[in-house]
Amino acid sequence: MNASRYDIAIVGGGILGTSTAMALSRRWRLSLLVLEAADRLAAHQSGNNSGVIHSGLYYKPGSLKAHNCILGREAMYRFCAQYGIAHERCGKLVIASTEKELPALQELERRGRGNGLRELRRLGPTAIREREPHASGVAALLVPDTGIVDYAQVTRAFAEVVRQGNGDVRLGARVKSVNRNDGGFSLETSKGEFRSRYLLNCAGLQSDRIARMCGVEPGLKIVPFRGEYYELVPQRGFLVRNLIYPVPNPDFPFLGVHFTRRIDGRIEVGPNAVLAFKREGYRRASFSAMDATELLAYSGFRRMARVYWREAAGEFYRSVSKRAFVRELRKLVPGLNENDIRRAGSGVRAQAVEPSGRLVDDFRIVEADGMIHVLNAPSPAATASISIGELIADIAVRKFELGRLTRGKSRNLSEPLFKLQAGPMNSRADSKGMVHPS
Repeated sequence: MNASRYDIAIVGGGILGTSTAMALSRRWRLSLLVLEAADRLAAHQSGNNSGVIHSGLYYKPGSLKAHNCILGREAMYRFCAQYGIAHERCGKLVIASTEKELPALQELERRGRGNGLRELRRLGPTAIREREPHASGVAALLVPDTGIVDYAQVTRAFAEVVRQGNGDVRLGARVKSVNRNDGGFSLETSKGEFRSRYLLNCAGLQSDRIARMCGVEPGLKIVPFRGEYYELVPQRGFLVRNLIYPVPNPDFPFLGVHFTRRIDGRIEVGPNAVLAFKREGYRRASFSAMDATELLAYSGFRRMARVYWREAAGEFYRSVSKRAFVRELRKLVPGLNENDIRRAGSGVRAQAVEPSGRLVDDFRIVEADGMIHVLNAPSPAATASISIGELIADIAVRKFELGRLTRGKSRNLSEPLFKLQAGPMNSRADSKGMVHPS
């Protein structure tokens, strides 16, 4: 049987894979294929996060993270309104529990105002209680532009736009091998063989492995961190009205345990961040001998562990001790007790780590011959998914010369929704697949 042939194959049915496919399908008459290994879209990071539409508070003004978050935030609100997806611009509080945290809170306010958050308000203890009657702190920032949504539903809506543009979305199609042929690439999957002229890798937790499968050395390895959540029992849901966050530790790339009202009304608390010994390990008992061996053998992981072992020990302790977890939460909501929360779900974050042990904190996109590999997509990737999809589509237009490929087949939507520049976010790979800054 002849393999199906496409102009572009996108590996990964998460929010970035589908948003990129949507951006391409809106602008060009291409034959697009999205391959997802799981039996549903958004099975991993995209569907197992806190569902927050981030405001842009945390990012350095002028950075690509900030730029994409601000554009993507408003694009997300518009998309959800257009497609009838439940969402709410509910705002959040970032609370300084002690005087020692006030300089960091002030820096957050400076960044937020630098990123155009004009409605930020500094609150004192009384105003905190007016906004969140059961919360406590010496000061807080009210961030009105923060919102909530179900990103799994958003991902499914992106995929539906792709299907309406005659794109093909295949579930349960795990990529087993990638080989070059005269016309591009042959992808052997658990659902058979597919061929494409070009390839986009948006595989998240498996992105570095897909790159190596394609003959590209990504210059990093994915280290999985499991985020474990609790939720308030229904009768204690009154303790939190909206979103309550701590001032984050600037030396650790996680936001700390926080309270989040979900779009379905549940109040989720967490997550912590513990090392996972399986790339798709959502339970504490999850273990893969192959994943664990590969992780422990990686010099970058060992160097990272030497730097962050204290923080990791604290996160692990909160994972096994509910009392310790609640103790952290009580800094924000003092009236909370152990019986007020119960275990909920978990998610696994794909943290890219370089051989030096440095945590990759920004988006990392690598170009190679006929390919684009998205190797690191940290928060605010879900919030900014529409703008990031447009950015990746811009790279594809340039690299794959889509104007030539689709001459006479334009949808008259060749201008992107948002004009973005790849800048230092983007890298290229040489003929041996080694990564270099662009």
